[in-house]
Amino acid sequence: MLKNGPVSLAEIAAAVNKKESEHLSSFAASNEQAARMRPETDIHYRPPYALDRDRIFYSGAFRRYTGKTQVIYFVSLLDEQLTSRILHTLSVAQISSTIGRMLSLNTDLIEAIGFGHDLGHPPFGHDGERFLSDVSKKYGLGAFHHNIQSLRVVDKIAKKGQGLNLTFQTRDGILSHNGEVHNQALEPNPHKTEHDLQDYITEMESGHIVDIKPATLEGCVVRLTDTIAYIGQDIDDAIRIGLIKREQLPEAATSVLGTSNGEIIETLVNDVVETSYGKNYVAFSKEKSEALLQLKKFNYREIYKSPKLKINHERIERGFEILFDFYLRSLKEENTNSEIYTHFLGSKAERYLQETSPELKVRDFLAGMTDRYFSRMLQKIVIPQASDFSIVNE
Repeated sequence: MLKNGPVSLAEIAAAVNKKESEHLSSFAASNEQAARMRPETDIHYRPPYALDRDRIFYSGAFRRYTGKTQVIYFVSLLDEQLTSRILHTLSVAQISSTIGRMLSLNTDLIEAIGFGHDLGHPPFGHDGERFLSDVSKKYGLGAFHHNIQSLRVVDKIAKKGQGLNLTFQTRDGILSHNGEVHNQALEPNPHKTEHDLQDYITEMESGHIVDIKPATLEGCVVRLTDTIAYIGQDIDDAIRIGLIKREQLPEAATSVLGTSNGEIIETLVNDVVETSYGKNYVAFSKEKSEALLQLKKFNYREIYKSPKLKINHERIERGFEILFDFYLRSLKEENTNSEIYTHFLGSKAERYLQETSPELKVRDFLAGMTDRYFSRMLQKIVIPQASDFSIVNE
């Protein structure tokens, strides 16, 4: 209880934090458990996970979500109501916070993980991820995975190469968010360490496909929500552009989940809350999980792998190869007029510059590009510009 008379900000923050903590489930991640990579001497009145969330929100990588593909290339040029990476990210954060609130979990942590989970996604969505992975292996970097790159962004690239110094719990949730894996239930692994994260990264980059469970229940909520957020939205977008018709949806799934994005979200959120309440895990019921898996298979077959969405597939793949080769040569030739210097490395801290190989610098640069910036740089390299020529007066 606050005293009468003038009250300091520290006292207000302590009282608010105490009140919020009293409402958390015994399974929730407490603010006291938060552990940063490096100790900080600055006094922060915001709870640790709220500070993580805000650091992510104000990062350059978060701003670039707006220009990145979710499923359909160049959505802002086609129809601004189609889903971009930013809309998906905000949907994940909002839906998972709703679930977390109903389960009395730490919504600050949920929002931080939700905001940060796709920061490492390259331009052109999962196609771009695959193309960048192929070219990465060609240059000896190993496989590229957006969840690993997301962790790299917050640890080593953001804040001019200094990193955001987030808590282990947020960083773990970002790395462990894999929404492509289908889970009926997810139980956290609270015994995870930094060593476990690095082992996972090493295995994945070496070409082995392994799974890793989040360390917190909040991380589990975000991981399940990743699917909830994209499954119906991608269907609505595909219908909007004429790729599929709603009557094509598998009846066995829609009879359980509904047919529109709103119905699907409502059904799945209610199901997760009812199935998970008071438990040390989050889960779909068996019926809803099976229907969701059917719908996910439909999406992969009719939307994500549709030839109609792959019109510029080969051009984009070749574009990653051209840009990677061009910027790597720029580094080796120390061409400081190149955009990799003027738009990226010129603002990076000395530690990043010293510890990062030329190949990795190029990959970090490409992974951070928006669709439009990627295309503009490719056009500049491939198509001769008037400024490239000089006229000699006779």
